[in-house]
This record gives sequence, structure tokens and C-alpha cells, in this order.
Amino acid sequence: MNGSMFIGTWWALVPPLLAILLAFVTKEVYSSLFIGSAVGVLLYTGFHPWDAFTSFFEILRNSMNINILIFDILLGMVVVLMAKSGGSAAYGKWAGTKIKTKRSALLATMGLGVLIFVDDYFNCLTVGSVMRPVTDSHKVSRAKLAYIIDSTAAPVCIIAPISSWAAAVNSYVPADAGISGFQLFLRTIPYNLYAILTIAMVFYICYTGFDFGQMKLHEDNAAKGDLFTTGGEEFEQVSEQEVNPNGKVIDLVLPVAVLIVSAIGAMVYTGFLGGADNVISAFAGCDAETSLIFASVVTILFMMALYLPRKVITFKSFMDSLSEGFKLMVPAVTILVFAWTLKGVGDAMGLAQFVGSVVGDHASASIFIPVVLFAVAVFLSFSTGTSWGTFAILVPIATGMFAAGTNLEMMIISVSAVLAGAVCGDHISPISDTTVMSSAGAQSNHLNHVSTQMQYAAVTACVCLVGYLIAAVTRTWWITLGVSLLLLLAVLTGMRRFCAKKAENGKK
Repeated sequence: MNGSMFIGTWWALVPPLLAILLAFVTKEVYSSLFIGSAVGVLLYTGFHPWDAFTSFFEILRNSMNINILIFDILLGMVVVLMAKSGGSAAYGKWAGTKIKTKRSALLATMGLGVLIFVDDYFNCLTVGSVMRPVTDSHKVSRAKLAYIIDSTAAPVCIIAPISSWAAAVNSYVPADAGISGFQLFLRTIPYNLYAILTIAMVFYICYTGFDFGQMKLHEDNAAKGDLFTTGGEEFEQVSEQEVNPNGKVIDLVLPVAVLIVSAIGAMVYTGFLGGADNVISAFAGCDAETSLIFASVVTILFMMALYLPRKVITFKSFMDSLSEGFKLMVPAVTILVFAWTLKGVGDAMGLAQFVGSVVGDHASASIFIPVVLFAVAVFLSFSTGTSWGTFAILVPIATGMFAAGTNLEMMIISVSAVLAGAVCGDHISPISDTTVMSSAGAQSNHLNHVSTQMQYAAVTACVCLVGYLIAAVTRTWWITLGVSLLLLLAVLTGMRRFCAKKAENGKK
């Protein structure tokens, strides 16, 4: 079985490429990952059916990371408990009493989206329902509300070390990459241009009130009282979800704070257990997965102590939330299991070694690799509607382009380009779950949300292409990030002045 003629050859590229092709054609990621894995084990075993069958489950078993699955499930429980407590609704009610202008309504919506960084599902499901009455009162179009929700979901999660996204990326990094998955994730954060620039652009748009393209039309109509422009009739009969009247702002803020503090504390502690002699090395060498599980368990126990004595929710409702949290994370867990299997098949087929041998020393010389990886990730994620499946396919390929321990900075930049491109493609994909949920949370017509967000995301994506070229040349994160932010500011300011001048000429 291990002597298959396909191992270590270009055939190792067939499983991920097949998964990409099927995902593009079918627009369905689960079956695409499964078929790619199945074809991979057939190649791995030399097309021996029984050996392929047993190898599939052996690779599946060896590739699974139970700690990550446990954390995802626990996080789902935390998400549901926060929603049931009424804490998010209390924040919205409190914000409504403090917000007096349209600018502050937009910034408050963005602030809540950034605050809920532990999971993009929770973000999309709560920010809209909480802030919609506030933004409606200040004549913010539903398309713009959906844009802010979507732009503070995945882009925030992918640069938050304490999130389900960080844990997933950690699990996709091969063991022979020359750096731990969590360390690699931390190093990618300042290079994750799409996420950071998207958040910066949301702030610019909210603060200045500048809109362009289709969004300008929606905002002009909202100023006249039409919040929907089109498609509003589909929400006329939608009943608002029952809000827990017992919740307070602390029911949202305190659990998030406990999750963050306990996770950081556990990471530092496990780092020192591993032999670290200072806080920085302890954080870099920590047991991230165990720490996140510990923090999630502590947070759930804290929520029990916070909610039950005050009768925010009943004990039965609390326990029901645990099973509902499990159900909430089933799609994410399913993608993870299939993605891990495809990654395991790639490892067995010698994918990383083959790519590394082909690219060889040219990887460090090519300044276009991050740009190409970003574009490919955008295309794949847009086609499939999922970031995580894109991570699973492209992260091992990106790390495989560089020999372990060499060209580390280029490896980090390349992986960052994959993560950024995957989030960008997911962000503009009409079949992405977060895109759909953002439309639903804002009660915006889905096509209105997709068309307006595409135009805004295109601006950020173009700046990212230049940014990754700069990153490959300088290999310095602060130069890359600084120049990219200045370029985005220049582009938006130039567009704002152009639109203002055009509007002024139109009035003459």
C-alpha cells in the first residue's frame, strides 16, 4: 500500500484540485471535500478498494483533532447562552438611549460587531436584531446595516487568537512546517490585510458617512424613508424573536471578558509548563487548544453563576442551551472533519514535499506567490461559500512551498494571503452562510446586500493585491500594513472627493 507509484508525484495535487473543481461546479463543499479525499486514498493505495476503505478511516482518525471539536462545541454553547440571556438585546436598548446621531448609530453597530469576536455565527445572529431598531430610527438602509454586520464578522474572527477560526487554522498547519500552528496564526495577524483593511474601511465609512455605488442609492432612499429600496415586502410578516427582558449589558460583556482573560491566563500558564522563561515565549509556546477548552468551560460555569441566581434564565433553559449550542456548530464541525481528512490524504500522498521540491529555491525568489495565493483563495472561497474549506485546501500547499525552518517570513506572508483571500471570497459570495445570515440579521434583501458589499469589498481587495506585493518585497509587517492602510485611505479619500465633485457638477 505504501509503495503506490502515485505517492510523492504530481498526482498528490489531484485530491485538492479535484475538491476545488467540484466545489466550483457544485457550489457544495461537503461532497467536494469527501470526493477529493476518497480519490486521494484510492491513489494512495494504488486503487486497492479494501485498502482504500481502511486507509480512509485510518487517515480520518489520525487527522482528527478532538480538542478543536470540543472547543467548537463549547463555544457554540457559550454563543447560545449569550443570546438567551438577553445581554445583546440589553446592549441594544442601552445604546438606543445614548445614540443621538446617525454616525454614532453606525459606530455603535460596528462596536458591537467587533465586541462579539469569538464566533461569526453569533455575530451575524445578534448584531442585526440588536441594532436594527437603532439604525432604523436614524434612517440607515438595511443594505448598509447588513454590510456592517458582515464586515465585523469573519474579518474580526480571523484576527482574533481566541476564536473558533484561530483553532481551525491551527489544525490545518502541517507538523513539518517548522512552526507551530498557533505561532503561525499569531504571526499572520498583521499580514492579514483584507481583514484589517475591511475593518478600517468600515470605520471610515461609518465616521465620514461616505457611500458610493449601489450603496449610495440605498442610503439616499433610506433618507427619504425607504429603508429597503427593493425586497422589503418579504420582511413585512417576519415576527421579531422574543427577547429575554431579564438580560442586562453585563450578561454579554462579562462572559466575553471571562473568556478572554481565562484563555490568555491558561495560554501563559501552559507556556510556562512547557519550559518558557518569559511571558512572550510562554504565549508563543502555549498549548492553545487545551487553553481554549479550559477557558470555554470556565466561561460556561461563570455564566451559570451569573444567570441562574438572578433568574435571567431557568435551569432547564440553561441546559437546553447546551444541546442547542452543539447543533449550532454542526456545520462547522462537519467541514472540519472533511477538511482534516483531505489534509491527511495530502500528507500521506507527500503533497507538501512534492510542492516543495518543484518550487524549491524559486519560492523565496518569486514575489508574486502571495498575490497568486490571495487571488486563488478569493476565487475558491467565492465559489464554495466557505473560508474553512479553502483554508484546508490551500494552507498545506502554501506551507509546502517552503522547506521547514527556511523562508519562514515568506511562509507566514503566503499563509496570511490564503487566510485573507479566503475571508474576502467568503465575504462576497452570495452562497456564504455568513453573507446569508447577515442579510437575515439585518432583514435586508439578499441580492441588495451582495451587490453593495461586492463593490465595497472590491476596493479593499485591490489594495490587498498591492499590499501583498509590498509584503513579498519588504518582508516587514509594519511597512506592509502601514503602506496598505495609507493606500486605502488615499483611495477612499480620492473616491469621496470625486463623488462629491460629480454630485456638485450634477446640481449645476
